[in-house]
Amino acid sequence: MIWHPERGGLESSDEMPGMQVRDRYESFALWRTLLTMLKQIKRIMPAALRKRLGRLYRERWKEHATKSYSQEGEDLLLARIFEELQVETGFFVDIGAHHPKRFSNTYYFYRRGWCGINVDPMPGSKRMFERARPRDITVECGVGAKAGVLEYFSFNEPALNTFSATEARKKDVPPYRLVERLQIPVRPLGPLLDEHLPEGTRIDFMTIDVEGFDHEVIASNDWNRYRPRVILIELLNTRIEEIETHQTSRLLHAQDYRLFAKTLNTCFFVACEEFNHDADTEYGKRHE
Repeated sequence: MIWHPERGGLESSDEMPGMQVRDRYESFALWRTLLTMLKQIKRIMPAALRKRLGRLYRERWKEHATKSYSQEGEDLLLARIFEELQVETGFFVDIGAHHPKRFSNTYYFYRRGWCGINVDPMPGSKRMFERARPRDITVECGVGAKAGVLEYFSFNEPALNTFSATEARKKDVPPYRLVERLQIPVRPLGPLLDEHLPEGTRIDFMTIDVEGFDHEVIASNDWNRYRPRVILIELLNTRIEEIETHQTSRLLHAQDYRLFAKTLNTCFFVACEEFNHDADTEYGKRHE
């Protein structure tokens, strides 16, 4: 049982997975409705008024803000990390890319000249990415421990799609529902990069958001050949004190990565050689 003062009592912990899904995604439908309303208002608004409002927006607000496309602001935190690493442009790999812009950890960087590889198993994702982000390489498949075909759980909210049957059961709660089960080809990460990563290209960051299937993705990489500077990985239902003992975290520690930062669900791991906090390093000199 868990005490919820805002709800006025105790609730069974068995109900928490579904509640967490609702808490996490209940605003999505509202935001979609609001955006639809705003688009309709914009269509009927006189051009002169639209132009004036746009100018006011730029003058009063936009110049003092930085737009994030990520779900939890991961792109802005990542930009801050690369500022410290003095990396202005580079290459990314996005596993579980979902959408060219929506909830994207990479679109912020794409707009600033970066490019990369987007991988997503959702049917139609390749066409969507190629239209919106022509500089990128897009692969429409899943990533798993070995090549084959896996059952893919598709929801009415595509951000919930997963290969994990456990996560699918947790997320199949109103207002979200499982729409269909698909048989989708999957490939290990190492061979996928062998085929699609341009020769001589270093991966500056890799972001992994596969709704509970993260360990299978990480475990399938060829760490001798592909070593991103920074790895972002979504570890669902993992408290801060549990991160160090999580199997995915232990695997990354074994590959000489260390936990550097965390948002609500996303953990940032940085290759140990990238940040050395000793005082005689450039980083240390700037932060003494």
